[in-house]
Amino acid sequence: MSIVYLALGSNLGDRRQYIQKAMDELKDNGIEVLKLSSIIETRPVDSPPQGKYLNAVLKAKTSYTPEDLLFVTQTIEHKLGRVHKVFHGPRVMDIDILLYDEVKLVSRRLIIPHPRMLEREFVMGPLKEIAP
Repeated sequence: MSIVYLALGSNLGDRRQYIQKAMDELKDNGIEVLKLSSIIETRPVDSPPQGKYLNAVLKAKTSYTPEDLLFVTQTIEHKLGRVHKVFHGPRVMDIDILLYDEVKLVSRRLIIPHPRMLEREFVMGPLKEIAP
């Protein structure tokens, strides 16, 4: 089993409910959530005008490969209603793979560690809370 850290974000609809639904879906897909950070409200970064986000980071245990985990997270986003209309646009749910064990991976579809996580306080604050 591998240890992963995932970032969750939502800025449409009942944002807190979408974060909870995403966690439920992760569990339903065999991903064991070990820890959840505080849920914080943040302004959008590097994006068109839109509402504030609720963001959190979770630590989980999984048997999925990084690529399979990406497929699962994107399936959950789609199931919850995410539509890719505008680059960095508003979304009901965004799930990013931040870290996967000590893996360093660069592929066409996935980069681990997440390439912009160190630049984003809405990721690093919650991550430091659960993994100081």
